[in-house]
Amino acid sequence: MNVLLVEDEARVADFILRGLRAEGWTVTHAPDAASALELKLREDFDVIVLDLMMPGLPGQDFCRKLRARRDYTPILILSALDALDERVEGLRIGADDYMVKPFEFEELIARVEALARRSSHFVEPVSETILHAGAIAFDLDTLEVTAGGQLLELTAKEREILKLFLSKPGRVFSRERILNSVWGASEDPLTNIVDVYVGRLRRKLGSQGHKLQTVRGAGYRLTSE
Repeated sequence: MNVLLVEDEARVADFILRGLRAEGWTVTHAPDAASALELKLREDFDVIVLDLMMPGLPGQDFCRKLRARRDYTPILILSALDALDERVEGLRIGADDYMVKPFEFEELIARVEALARRSSHFVEPVSETILHAGAIAFDLDTLEVTAGGQLLELTAKEREILKLFLSKPGRVFSRERILNSVWGASEDPLTNIVDVYVGRLRRKLGSQGHKLQTVRGAGYRLTSE
């Protein structure tokens, strides 16, 4: 997925950039709406995450200008303006969704994914095989994951981690191996992001979550028993 983030606060932008890139998405940052418009002329994006209160061209005018060009790229407004009239105006000027700061990052990811499904530019990768580990199955063609017969809703990174485990059930994968395989060598090796995501994945596996085991001092493994 290719995301354009339009945010003038450096701290907030850095936080969002790290989080979205951790999902495996390509994210381009524009510090103001004027430069975002220039970027949009040169490149297609699946979703635009847009702040409203910025120096120079306001986010509201960015929406209007983009829609006036018949550009219907999904826009998620992410703003500290939380009054009802502000939210209603944001939707009426062309935004597809509106979130208020401060926000929960899990919700931001879910909303961006929902908007991306409406974008004609977003295509899921395909394959021809199904990976299994007991009652856990991952259809690489449809990206559907089931555990104990239940269909799971996983993020892109959670799917990549599960795919790694399912590639060799029973094998112990170190945190460093998971980090390099899923996030790449550029990620901070001291981060606890692997532990966080494995914990999230284990909870989502529900009754099959006990099969995702911690091997003290070594890493994690997924058993089929």
